[in-house]
Amino acid sequence: MNKARLMPIVVVVAIGIVLGGLILTLDKPSVVTTETEQINEKESENQPSIGPKGGKLFVENEFSLELTIFERGVPPQFRVYLYEKGKLLPPAAAKVAITLTRLGAPAQLFKFTPEADYLLGDQVVDEPHSFDIAIVAERNGKLMRWNFSQVEGRVEMPDDMLKTIGVELLTAGPAAIKPKLKLPGEVIFNEHTIVRVVPRAPGMVTAVYGHHGQLVKKGEVLAILESPLLADLRSQYYVAKKRLLLAKATYEREKKLWEEKIAAKQEFLLAEELWNEAQIALELAATKLRALGVQPESSHLKAGLSNYEIRSPISGIIIAKTIALGEAMKEDREIYTIADVSTVWTAITVYPKDLGVVREGQKVAVKATAYDVESEGIVTYISTLIGGQTRTATARVELDNAAGKWRPGMFVNAELVAEEIQVPVAVSVNAIQTIRDWSVVFGRYDQYFEVRPLELGRSDGEMVEVLKGLVPGEMYAGGNSFAIKAELGKAGASHDH
Repeated sequence: MNKARLMPIVVVVAIGIVLGGLILTLDKPSVVTTETEQINEKESENQPSIGPKGGKLFVENEFSLELTIFERGVPPQFRVYLYEKGKLLPPAAAKVAITLTRLGAPAQLFKFTPEADYLLGDQVVDEPHSFDIAIVAERNGKLMRWNFSQVEGRVEMPDDMLKTIGVELLTAGPAAIKPKLKLPGEVIFNEHTIVRVVPRAPGMVTAVYGHHGQLVKKGEVLAILESPLLADLRSQYYVAKKRLLLAKATYEREKKLWEEKIAAKQEFLLAEELWNEAQIALELAATKLRALGVQPESSHLKAGLSNYEIRSPISGIIIAKTIALGEAMKEDREIYTIADVSTVWTAITVYPKDLGVVREGQKVAVKATAYDVESEGIVTYISTLIGGQTRTATARVELDNAAGKWRPGMFVNAELVAEEIQVPVAVSVNAIQTIRDWSVVFGRYDQYFEVRPLELGRSDGEMVEVLKGLVPGEMYAGGNSFAIKAELGKAGASHDH
């Protein structure tokens, strides 16, 4: 191995040895302890005073060190100011290192570099600022140490108390996030079940039974017309029927005479032809009546041959009516519109940015905005074109409406489940609380709960991804976590630096 490759390895090893020695120094007292140092250690156990910069001031003989957390316009950072006999020293006058420990987290070693008139820490001081710190300073070959504890956002709560207030403990870890896309929509009629009724025969309206908004059954009489055309067709049918009976009788008589060799075969064949023609004429007259929705073999007609009953072709609701008593009606005029509402459609508004998420066959949860009605369906159609004015597309969802709870015109919200996403760390949405401007959970560490500000990612309304703030396996308060927030408020938690 040449020297160029060996040099970086030597440098890394040397740095490791120096940091290792520093950490050992932080954890263990100096082997040689003078009487003065013993006195200083006792003094360091007391709370530090406030320094000129508003930070914690640690003093040993004529040397003092002020520790501040600066966070105006920048992420929180340690800044250290050095003094001797009360006068500010240059930042290079001493070497400083800090070990910071938190509940449930490994120790952090902060190294410092000169910056303006202070020493600047090399890491962000994460919230909450609740920790134990050990400070080591070296000046002119003399090593000085101080310890300090700061508590913020922490509340003690034994296990038996958790049961009393109903706090549930959960564990942060991997989860499947199913993001939901929420879109507005409206219930509309199923266009495939809408029927428009026309008379199919002209006539005068003599009775009207169906009215707008009325529920009707299939075959129910909606209106009655007096139709000359129907009278003519019925007359043709009855004439054809009588001619058929006569032709049949003639055929049977001629057949018998021919079989007895009394009449000629020609007479028999002629009678057979006339009978066949009569059958065709009767079938034609019957077909004309059926084309109007009239059964040829009515038992009797109380109102006469011209009495034309207009019946509902389906069961449903009358959504349009354009017929009035005494009105002269043409055969092609639309007089009723009937919709079968046993199924309805939901027209969902899809914005262009969401078109990649919505697809046919996708499950959708539909909820009414006005009152508590919800159902599930699937996307059956997505419009190809974007609306010129609305600049949106429309997705159609068919809903079962046998119970009649969905009414066309109702506004709804549709929730579509997007593709399932696996995340390494997630917590329950119900566990999230707000403190200051943070979204937090309360981490569980032995008998204590402590605030853990989180950086959150994707959510499906039940679980939310944690990008920063918790690691897999950490326990936290789930259900009823607001009770811990209330206890924290009673404790008077402060943001003291």
